[in-house]
Amino acid sequence: MSTYIPSSHDITRKWYVVDASGKTLGRLATEAASVLSGKRSPKYTPFLDMGDHVIVINAAKVTLTGLKSEKKVYRRYTGFPGGLREESFVRLIARRPEKVVEEAVKGMLPKTKLGRQMATKLKVYRGEEHPHQAQQPEALTLAAR
Repeated sequence: MSTYIPSSHDITRKWYVVDASGKTLGRLATEAASVLSGKRSPKYTPFLDMGDHVIVINAAKVTLTGLKSEKKVYRRYTGFPGGLREESFVRLIARRPEKVVEEAVKGMLPKTKLGRQMATKLKVYRGEEHPHQAQQPEALTLAAR
């Protein structure tokens, strides 16, 4: 008896759409990362990209609990001396809400080539409209809390 390992021909990818309005950022990100990595599939294989595509709409309406919205800071380094740039959550969500959701989901994926490949299947949009109607995405419901 041999172990079954799926090939690239066995992978059928679905498209899911998630409405982020009123959802908590972390809970939304964990569900999206789980779908992107393929952990919901019975054929899940850790060293293959088995995940589905995820479309997140209404990214501007995502929330944080407690005082995190006032205290959370996003940092990046330009590569030059003194080049540490900081931006608060409130300012970043007003300027680029897609970036907030993308960073939260990407932070929960593996930090490898495979994780970067999984992250390409994430599409995040500020409002309700998205250009992926032809893929006939299914609504992904998050666990109510």
